[in-house]
Amino acid sequence: TAIVLFLAMLGALVVVITKAGGSRAYGNWASSKITSRVGASLATCALGALIFIDDYFNCLTVGTVMKPVTDKQRISHAKLAYLIDATAAPVCIIAPVSSWAASVISQMGDTGLNGMESFIQSIPYNLYAILTILMILIISCLQLDFGPMEKFEYQAKKHGKLDAEGTSSSTGAEELNQLRISPKGRVFDLLIPIAALIIFSILSMLYIGGYFEGGMTLADGFGNTDAGPALAISSFASLLVAFLLFVPRKVLNFREFMDGVGQGVKSMVGAIIILTLAWTISGVCRDLLSTGEYVGNLVAQSNMPTMLIPAIIFVVAGFLSFSMGTSWGTFGILIPIIATVCSKVAPDLTIISLAATLAGSVFGDHCSPISDTTILSSTGAGCNHIDHVATQIPYAACVAACCMVGYIVAGFTKNLLLTLGVSVICLVAVLTVLHKIAVSKEK
Repeated sequence: TAIVLFLAMLGALVVVITKAGGSRAYGNWASSKITSRVGASLATCALGALIFIDDYFNCLTVGTVMKPVTDKQRISHAKLAYLIDATAAPVCIIAPVSSWAASVISQMGDTGLNGMESFIQSIPYNLYAILTILMILIISCLQLDFGPMEKFEYQAKKHGKLDAEGTSSSTGAEELNQLRISPKGRVFDLLIPIAALIIFSILSMLYIGGYFEGGMTLADGFGNTDAGPALAISSFASLLVAFLLFVPRKVLNFREFMDGVGQGVKSMVGAIIILTLAWTISGVCRDLLSTGEYVGNLVAQSNMPTMLIPAIIFVVAGFLSFSMGTSWGTFGILIPIIATVCSKVAPDLTIISLAATLAGSVFGDHCSPISDTTILSSTGAGCNHIDHVATQIPYAACVAACCMVGYIVAGFTKNLLLTLGVSVICLVAVLTVLHKIAVSKEK
């Protein structure tokens, strides 16, 4: 119930921030300050990272706000769609305060683990999210392109054609324009509510964890907390901050604010239904079918090297998520199974394997043409959907290949620094080779 309340109030917060015009104000500010392709790409990444609380909010807002800026700098719509998609799910999945984190924490909590503590421990091993963020920074700074994306960027730079046929598909502007965005919004109308959400989340987690009663460390406070009620409290408090920020200044009147709350709750109904069904199927598999025990026994009897479990899980999660087009559904199916399997055959790989599950789920979701975030990213950027999928898959596959190497190293060594180091070196080496090939082609 607490997670559903959090999602509902998070949706309300997203809509009232958008209606207040904070996102649009950021776009106007960016247009006046950015004078290069590198700057436009990095500003798009920065806004995507800032809006980490929900991927739907991220995709449509970043696309609509940054599209005029990137169009001015001749960045193709396919490239913009990739930057949006790469800062949506990969950022949300490593942010402890997000709709994605709430889903994962609830699934982990059902397996008997401490949901919040396990999620935070899994973040450094979520290689796909970390390497994707690193990749978009490298690509943005070096203006490195390869595969089908290279053709789109060449046409944009040399001839000003931002799409394959020189025409764009529908943008996310229609969805946001229906909200009647206030012209009085300022950049701090975006920053303050998000900052309030982060601060209240931290304080409420520590409060529920008993930290303020004394006698424990910060780590103990976060470890003892119950994430669901804490996130629900923080989202409600942030909504109150937004009310006090917008209504007295007449950025929004009382009726507009409350209408935004209603619209925001309705916008989250789909996510709530997916999460409810994921809880249902995970409960059936765990309590009625004993799927985790069954698979765990199969793995134990197969004499499969346990060191390869994280890499195998990454591939399975990626395939399942790609096929279904949803990360959340994949979490619901795999997390209970993986937790049980690891408890039977490799308890020391539990956190790494759960991280591999999250990473593989995001990878499959990132590539899938039927994924909601993929569709919203192409919509927000005004890019043909198939063009977005075709240009994004080589980039995502490049990161995934490096992740496979990283998870093999993690399975053998269980060393975080070595795992991250090998993964990053692998990605930089691959991008260096591809960059040289791209430069020779352009010459």
